[in-house]
Amino acid sequence: MANGTSPQRDLTQGPIASTLLLFALPTLGSNILQSLNGSINTIWLGQSLGEDAVAATANANIIMFLMFGAVFGFGMAATVLVGQAWGRHDVESARRAFGSAVGLIVGGSVVIATLGYLFAPGILDVLATPAGAKIDALAYLRIIFLGLPAMMTLVLMFMALRGTGDSLTPLYFMVLNVGLDVVLNPLLIRGMGPFPRMGIAGSATATLIANVVALAALVAWVDWRGLPLRLRGGELAYLKPQWTLVKTIVGKGVPIGAQMLTMSTAGLAMVGLVNRHGLSTVAAYGVTQQLWGYVQMPAMAIGAGVSAMAAQNIGAQAWDRVSRITYAGLAINVAITGAVVALVILFARPLLSIFLPAGSPALALGEHINVIAIWSFLLFGATMVLFGTVRANGAVWGPLAILFVAMFPVRLGFATMMEPRWGVDALWWSFPLGSGTALVLASIYYAKADWRSGAMMPVDENPPHAHADNEPAGALKPAA
Repeated sequence: MANGTSPQRDLTQGPIASTLLLFALPTLGSNILQSLNGSINTIWLGQSLGEDAVAATANANIIMFLMFGAVFGFGMAATVLVGQAWGRHDVESARRAFGSAVGLIVGGSVVIATLGYLFAPGILDVLATPAGAKIDALAYLRIIFLGLPAMMTLVLMFMALRGTGDSLTPLYFMVLNVGLDVVLNPLLIRGMGPFPRMGIAGSATATLIANVVALAALVAWVDWRGLPLRLRGGELAYLKPQWTLVKTIVGKGVPIGAQMLTMSTAGLAMVGLVNRHGLSTVAAYGVTQQLWGYVQMPAMAIGAGVSAMAAQNIGAQAWDRVSRITYAGLAINVAITGAVVALVILFARPLLSIFLPAGSPALALGEHINVIAIWSFLLFGATMVLFGTVRANGAVWGPLAILFVAMFPVRLGFATMMEPRWGVDALWWSFPLGSGTALVLASIYYAKADWRSGAMMPVDENPPHAHADNEPAGALKPAA
């Protein structure tokens, strides 16, 4: 087990609930920082350059969201591989999985970045980007594409470190990343002091610089501290993707990424339904979405924590702890997400007033939407916990099928069918119905499906290198 000076946690030992909570909180902090960063950058662009600049970044960010959906899937698959290896004290297998994932992501992102830079004008045409925003969007998007390899590698390293039980190091370097981005944005947009005035390209350049600096600093830190995922000497050969590992990472990562795509596609379809009900309804739904983005963060962080913790215990064959981790995750989700939901309902008017002017008819509509729909995030959070557990042993197709059923035939189907009878309220009631369906199906899958058998990566009985003398004090050693 790691000692007090090491950020790694052996999640196969000790109390479950408190360990899970302490592990998930830094992940929650990272998520909040990332969202705040996007909001602050949008404010700078809007105040400095106007609506066209905001529209330009919105179009570019749609593309980036799709890219991050892919890296999230591959990163989560790599995290499970790393976590299972770490749980059985096989550091060498964890390094090989990590190296293959880095090689895959870096190579793939370089290709995507090159193609994206070259074909950015055509991509914006496909998105029907408004003419007034197209020039700005092209400048912004091309610079963002240049920074894509650094962004994706940084996200992957954060996820892999969490697989070793280390959620603090990603938080520290997220603070560095966000701090640089927030400080550099106004300097490069407006050309303050010695910095050139770059307009919207300055915002993208700030993001690029922040990610490159944070990634370089993180790599140096991992090597200097001798953290378990550091690669030195002959281990650098692990960066050449190994076919067996790549097949697993891609095979499991694609369905995980497709889960994000399913949710985002359903969200876009719901926006299309909302748009038919007038400007006030659109505005009310838009601002509630801003609040909901923060409400769902605890559930996402707890789900990620459950997945990392369960993966280590599956690797250690501690199946009794896997069940207890799931129950602890469900209880923590009810406590934290429930508290956030209650606060948002109680203070809905002042929170909505941050985004809307006083006297706006959308304020009352926003409160009404919250009362009907926001509690569905308790159900959503429980589903994320169950998905986190089964995903820890490589079960990814079942959760994808469940999400598809809950989002499309249930949520959108109900909204479309009942809208003529119930009016716009049918749209809001479709949220708890869809979330409830997902939870019921996820519970059945968790209880009845054969997700416990098999493993994502077989135990390496004879790892090629031990490197025990290079491990940090108190770190887990490779299995003999």
